[in-house]
Amino acid sequence: MTLRGRLTAAFLAVTFGPVLLGGAFVAATVAAVDRSRATERLAVAAAAVRTSIDALCQQLRAAADAVAVTTDHAGVAAQVVNRGLAAAVQVTDVTGRVSHATPNAPPAPWRDCAASAPFGGPVGALVVRVELRDTTGAALGTVAAAHPVDPAFVARLAAVTGVAVTLLDNAVPPARVTHSTESPGGREAVLAAAASLRDDRVTSTTDGRYLRRAGPAAGQPLPLVLSVPSDQPPGLYAVLVGVVLLAALLGVVVAWRLARVATRPLVELAGAVDRVVAGDLTARIPVRDGDEIGRLADAVNRLTRETGGYLAALASSRNQLRGHLAVLGDTLASTHDLQRILRVILHSALAAIGARAGAVLLTASDDGLVAECTEGFDGQRPGTGPVRVPLGSGVIGAVAVTGEPCRGRLAADVGPPSEPPCRTYIAVPLAGPAARPTEGPPTATGAKAAPALGVLALYDRLGGEEFDDDDLATLRTFAGHAAVAVHNVRVHEETQRLSLTDPLTGLWNYRYLRESLRREVERASRFGRMVSVLVLDLDRFKKVNDTYGHAAGDTVLVEFASRVRGEIREVDLAFRQGGEEFVVLLPETDVRGAAIVAERLGAAIRTAPVPVVGHAGVRESIPVTVSIGIAVYPDHADTGPRVLEAADEALYAAKAAGRDTWRAARAHRGGEPTAVGSAGTGRTGQAGGASSGPHPPSYGPGR
Repeated sequence: MTLRGRLTAAFLAVTFGPVLLGGAFVAATVAAVDRSRATERLAVAAAAVRTSIDALCQQLRAAADAVAVTTDHAGVAAQVVNRGLAAAVQVTDVTGRVSHATPNAPPAPWRDCAASAPFGGPVGALVVRVELRDTTGAALGTVAAAHPVDPAFVARLAAVTGVAVTLLDNAVPPARVTHSTESPGGREAVLAAAASLRDDRVTSTTDGRYLRRAGPAAGQPLPLVLSVPSDQPPGLYAVLVGVVLLAALLGVVVAWRLARVATRPLVELAGAVDRVVAGDLTARIPVRDGDEIGRLADAVNRLTRETGGYLAALASSRNQLRGHLAVLGDTLASTHDLQRILRVILHSALAAIGARAGAVLLTASDDGLVAECTEGFDGQRPGTGPVRVPLGSGVIGAVAVTGEPCRGRLAADVGPPSEPPCRTYIAVPLAGPAARPTEGPPTATGAKAAPALGVLALYDRLGGEEFDDDDLATLRTFAGHAAVAVHNVRVHEETQRLSLTDPLTGLWNYRYLRESLRREVERASRFGRMVSVLVLDLDRFKKVNDTYGHAAGDTVLVEFASRVRGEIREVDLAFRQGGEEFVVLLPETDVRGAAIVAERLGAAIRTAPVPVVGHAGVRESIPVTVSIGIAVYPDHADTGPRVLEAADEALYAAKAAGRDTWRAARAHRGGEPTAVGSAGTGRTGQAGGASSGPHPPSYGPGR
């Protein structure tokens, strides 16, 4: 121990010892007084509980006597209940059969007011039973008057006694709380402390409350626990500790002042060195003399200045890097080119941390991770295809599932299965805004977390050193930008898909129909090809809605869309134009090929009725047919809207021809379609219209 330490210890032993003893005495005295007051309050409260329950039992006895002395048991019982003398009255004969009972009786079991023995199970009501006798004194049965033991009853006891009241379901451990006026957070502590209570002894809980039992006993049959909060001033022990610490601080200051003159040079040197070690590079040691201590102080000052300059340059470089990352984040958030985003992020991360190789893997729909972007592997990736890692497998799979970053060094230059070989690694999850706890492998805390959007992993830090915590913090920044960018791209793609599809059938909507028709007509015009348009309308669909309900109608529409998709090619497009009207776009198809498709669609709809659930919940099969209008560009019109209009007019002609058939428009003259030309029906298989180009290729099963 140093000289200053010995002087300080001697002074503290003289001054700090009495202060510490005095604080301990005050704390013990306050605790004893507080317990004594709590014991008195609980004794008064227990007496008040016994008095209140005894008064209630006397009231129930008076109510039962009033019913027993009259012959009109039902009328008097109703008056007793209406006047609030009892919650329920029950009259039984000598065999125990209930001859009369008022409604809304409290739940069983009923605890007799005269009982005092321990029992098991919750109490539903307090009851007083009076024998029922005739004029000769013969026993006729019993009259029972009951009062419910519910939260309101316990609350009234608490109001009368001024303490918190807890009703247990058992007089002996283990017991559970039936009703209580304690706060929800304090009930467990009260229940745990009540298990050790015996007779009228008082005990305390961990949260500073005092408890005692009140019953069961003669005149008070309920197992109650009474509790009061401590009257001890809040923060008393903190104040006492503060006083003791303040006294110690004053003692240290005085001792330091006394020893300062003798040990001042050494203390200054030691203090300055301690500050430097703690990170305070502004500390300087006064050089008072040119002796050995002065030369040592001058050397320490020079070392501190040089170290401070180095750290300032390092901090400036790190701030500059963070500024570049902020600009990079803004740039990444403004584009939807996911591949470009991931390449920029991976390249920047490799340069910032100094790693040899890295990869960005995103979560795929098959519960695995797929490498969307890699750099620096130089043929060292396992296999010939893209890196694929199952969720929970290896380092990357574990990071994606747990959401916890990971770094380390491998004993050999061989990575986990399905991952590149490496010596050192660092991996950080791409936690998107939508990540929430869900079904999945449990985390370290026991909760189940949703897999991350992906993982950003780097391998083999240049120079052979292991990745450190600073690298982890830097990589987290890059991963945060990548997660935001991936989330934005996916939201953008989903929004585009929803804006172009029909939510009920999953077909393309009218907005995409206009765009697709314009595009296909322009392509057909440029290359001298044809485009056929089929307008389909379900026959008498309003009758389906009126007869079976709109839910059944929706089922028919969904099934119809499914069958249409099954009868067209991959290159064909199906749309829901609105209501029960649909459109099919057939690129590079003439009127003959369109007629073949119309025949196939009509047969697919007609041959199999659609099973639905009607208004009464009964499954029925609805026969459905479709009418189809056909128009071809450029045979029937010279623009997309006019082709659609010509097909619509052909649909009206098919409807007029008796439905369940198709019609084709005639060739246009002067840019306007003419009346509907020859047509065939789906029932007969006759072709309609004229072929104006090569026969279309055979139709596969479609999508």
